[in-house]
Amino acid sequence: MEIPVFTLDSFTNLPFKGNPAAVCPLVHELNDDLYQKIAAEMNLSETAFIITINPADTFTTGSRFCLRWFTPTTEVNLCGHATLASAAVLFQYKKNVNPTLVFETRSGDLAVTRKKDGYIMDFPLNPPTKEDPADFKDIIKAAVGNLPVQGVFLSTNMKKLMIRLSDSCDRSVLTGLKVDPVALLSIETNGKVKGIIVTMKGSPECQPGYDFYSRYFAPWAGIPEDPVTGSAHTVLGSYWSKELGKKKMLAYQCSSRGGELELEVRDDGRINIAGEVVTVLQGTIRL
Repeated sequence: MEIPVFTLDSFTNLPFKGNPAAVCPLVHELNDDLYQKIAAEMNLSETAFIITINPADTFTTGSRFCLRWFTPTTEVNLCGHATLASAAVLFQYKKNVNPTLVFETRSGDLAVTRKKDGYIMDFPLNPPTKEDPADFKDIIKAAVGNLPVQGVFLSTNMKKLMIRLSDSCDRSVLTGLKVDPVALLSIETNGKVKGIIVTMKGSPECQPGYDFYSRYFAPWAGIPEDPVTGSAHTVLGSYWSKELGKKKMLAYQCSSRGGELELEVRDDGRINIAGEVVTVLQGTIRL
């Protein structure tokens, strides 16, 4: 069996920046064990599998596809950068003729539309609730040490804990943060938290005018740090939109690779997440 595979860097216009995802377009479904083995072999934060739904459709003509995402250790419910990469494969390499593609996923239907530079994803919004820092003191300590914390919030359905650093902190503090994934795993074992977002207010007065910064850590999903995380911005976008009084925002995830996301919080309870994509590899998996 031969399976085509692409590796693309999402939320960037430069190779080796942004967040790499592997994408495999499939005419027929595989068994779950094989999906997981391929994702472990690719060893990226996510490998996406695009499957045709209607037997009459091709990757060129179809407008609806099934989409599944696997980390090296588990299947996940929502992934932004691999959705962006999947759309790019269909539009760029399969020459899909439709202006918008819809992916059927564990998080419902996700639409991706091509624009002049990159693609726009239509994602659910996941507003977090304010929490008492005392309830999470050990995990906060493991994540940010003694840095001043302005607020702690939890998205219960996404199982993402968001820690906002004080406005007194410089961006370099977030960029230089060293988080021990083993320590996080040993502290949080009850399944309430599956990812840690650390965020801070941006510098909109400085070009290019980022409204907020973040980093994301998910060792529970086999990802010590995710370089640029679309799903985390369904939480971040909701929070910062209310905090800043803005619908449209520009965000930067300041991992070592770094990536830029254009956000628009909509009135219908969803969020547009836009970004660019660069291809770095095209090949074949032989089994």
